[in-house]
Amino acid sequence: MILNLVEKNIKKVNADLEIIITDSIKNIKEKEILENLSFEAKDEAVVLLPESKKIFVGHEAQDYDSLAIAIATAVKKFTSTKFTSAKIVVEKQNLKALTEGALLGAYTFDKYKSEKKEEKEKELIFCIEKLTKATKKIFEESIEIATAVNRTRDMVNTVPEDFYPETMANEARKIAKEANLSCTIHGEKYLEKNGMNAMLSVGRASRHESQLIHLTYKPKDAKKKVVLVGKGLTYDSGGLSLKPADFMTTMKSDKSGGCAILGVMSIISKLELPIEVHAVVGAVENMIGGDAYKPDDVLKAKNGTTIEVKNTDAEGRLVLADCLCYAQDEIKDIDYIFDYATLTGACVVGVGEYTSGIMGNNNELANEVVSCAHKAGEYATVLHFNRFLKKTIKSEVADICNIANTRYGGSITAGIFLEKFISKENKEKWVHHDIAGPAYVEKPWGYNPFGGSGAGVRMTLEFLKNIK
Repeated sequence: MILNLVEKNIKKVNADLEIIITDSIKNIKEKEILENLSFEAKDEAVVLLPESKKIFVGHEAQDYDSLAIAIATAVKKFTSTKFTSAKIVVEKQNLKALTEGALLGAYTFDKYKSEKKEEKEKELIFCIEKLTKATKKIFEESIEIATAVNRTRDMVNTVPEDFYPETMANEARKIAKEANLSCTIHGEKYLEKNGMNAMLSVGRASRHESQLIHLTYKPKDAKKKVVLVGKGLTYDSGGLSLKPADFMTTMKSDKSGGCAILGVMSIISKLELPIEVHAVVGAVENMIGGDAYKPDDVLKAKNGTTIEVKNTDAEGRLVLADCLCYAQDEIKDIDYIFDYATLTGACVVGVGEYTSGIMGNNNELANEVVSCAHKAGEYATVLHFNRFLKKTIKSEVADICNIANTRYGGSITAGIFLEKFISKENKEKWVHHDIAGPAYVEKPWGYNPFGGSGAGVRMTLEFLKNIK
């Protein structure tokens, strides 16, 4: 979809349709028709009046989410018609939500459809009273952010036969070339040589070689240094602790954390932020076979910590453990270190399908991350560490176990496991994002389609834009 921002009265703009977002039909000329159609001005309510060539869509609040959902709903209705252009009045304070919501709502993934609809590209015209440099910047930046989210969705939705560790590495190289970033890719020889045995073990039974990806954006005037670490399980069978069949069908999404930070890096240079940003992704495929790692194995991570394997389906934290160690060994004077992973089903049980669990030792920083998530249109909540849960990952034969000895609090015990691989000087700078719930949507709503949602991209960019 093409978006255009014009400084014109909407009556002077030619378009096939007009979109009207409203929280009440009280003063609308077509009130009687809307009432007869049982239209209510509520979230996701939409109706097209062909005679007047208007799309009415409801919203219940003035916040980002409600407005983004409203425009996404209208765009879906618009794209389902033969009309090729639509117009809408916008105000500066709503421009970000409407721009991002429109592009996120227009997203489709038809790569594997044998019959693709051939239609003319749709145009959505935003009519604003006064077009300033600041307004134009908001518009252009919002387009970039939504494009990064949709690119992330594409990566997540691509099937494991087409998107495996080497593919992810190639995607990183492509992003580096486009965005003028430095790119380093390490294979399994490097992992073995540098004692990254936890990550190495997870990918051992796969026919695809594991890849350690490191992208760097380093502007001359950098005031801060941020490290983003992503879990890139391009497919997770569960390993020898095999998943039930119906739990395997969405496991192409287990790379969502790694894809999210690649999405962030795809536009980081365009935002021109005075921040040095590193992205480290562990791209691995967890499969079964004669060379698979096993429950009862003891693995030694890069920092020397020994890990008793109790379950091979708790593999993401093993990959992240070595990636976190690598990041802290290779990158000095870090201001923030964030990791992203579809880590635990327990987080989905605890906070729902659309909310990320935010964890760390610094509650003020964790709350700041949640605040940025909400401003950006993502749902997130802090899950506090509990000192009594630390003992649940204690091992009798190694330093720690990769799962807890209790079925309760699984997302928090996974976070506590990762905290073991954060060095003392970075304890207060680290935040863990468990995006298991929102990363892959099987019940579409608002601007979130079926499949990859791009969770983590908008909240991270919002945080980076607001670093003091």
